[in-house]
Amino acid sequence: MTAADLIQAIQDRFPQGVRAAHSYRGDATVIISRESLIEVARTLKEDAAFQMNFLMDVTAVDFSSFGKKPSPAFFSSSGVAVRPSPEIPDRERWPGPPGPERFAVVYHFFSLPLKHRLRVEVPLGDAEEADAEVDSLVSLWAGADWLEREVWDMFGIRFRGHPNLKRILLYEEFVGHPLRKDYPVNKRQPLIGPVN
Repeated sequence: MTAADLIQAIQDRFPQGVRAAHSYRGDATVIISRESLIEVARTLKEDAAFQMNFLMDVTAVDFSSFGKKPSPAFFSSSGVAVRPSPEIPDRERWPGPPGPERFAVVYHFFSLPLKHRLRVEVPLGDAEEADAEVDSLVSLWAGADWLEREVWDMFGIRFRGHPNLKRILLYEEFVGHPLRKDYPVNKRQPLIGPVN
């Protein structure tokens, strides 16, 4: 099944749930409403046409500062600034953020038997972040447990129905969520352990 076929099949199955879709550099992406997440995920896993039996990753993106100032350069792992080359044109433009919402929770699914992959994005959260919550997929994929805990820890996005939503990378006394764009880079955290 090609990326276009996969997108069309999901749009046909969930006309009310799919807000948008695109194929960027061969990767199929559907943007769905948060209300349809459980139903779409269950269908992706259980329907013979999709057989998405592997939840590869759950992550998030904070678009709060997207497009507000240009990025002057990209940095390589060596720390050297590398600018995109004007001689290598990008034939496909990235379609941009999935909507006006601040966050997007991003799911990467793969079908081991059918060898196709799909990215599902769920936009959520207003500027005040009071709405940064989505249903947990732990009931469908046990592996979502730690992935959702990481998203909670780094971005502060809550997962309704998660059996044990607590920090996984940082200590419990850590204040804030460090992958949010408004997290102060020079913020001091409370010390833990014995004081020398």
